[in-house]
Amino acid sequence: QYLLIPRHSSEKRKYIPIGFLKSDTIASDANLIVSDASLYDFAILTSAMHMAWVRTVCGRIKSDYRYSASIVYNTFPWPTVSEEQKKAVSELADMVLNIRNMYPDKTLAEMYDPDKMPEPLAEAHHNLDVAVDSLYRNTPFESDEERLQLLFKLYEKLVAAKNAKENPHA
Repeated sequence: QYLLIPRHSSEKRKYIPIGFLKSDTIASDANLIVSDASLYDFAILTSAMHMAWVRTVCGRIKSDYRYSASIVYNTFPWPTVSEEQKKAVSELADMVLNIRNMYPDKTLAEMYDPDKMPEPLAEAHHNLDVAVDSLYRNTPFESDEERLQLLFKLYEKLVAAKNAKENPHA
């Protein structure tokens, strides 16, 4: 199975409607895929933390998000976690997916419409957000601005480490 990430998504959505698909389904070029993705990958990519990054660094078509592997996915600072933390967050991600399955008559676009998102799904995402946030720091974030301050500090460290590795004598 793989994660399907739509390249374009409404800026009105709190979360990009990312989905799991089986390998016998072929994704079109209107999407990006993450091969062999896990529930943990889904958890991080559908979190408020990742969405703060998306809203800040992604391209735009009109005002809607244009997700990119090179600009958004590959630059996102993932947290360093234990197997226990990964398992706990994965269980919350599974809950999001199970709640989605409770609405077989709705598309992901309908479920993630900010005016129509089912309350149980919103609550499951909130619980996942709290858990993912706690992977980055022990105290809750007050805003996306706080999330971004931390993410950009982590990004700077990633870039510095990459540059040191590529240019050891610089």
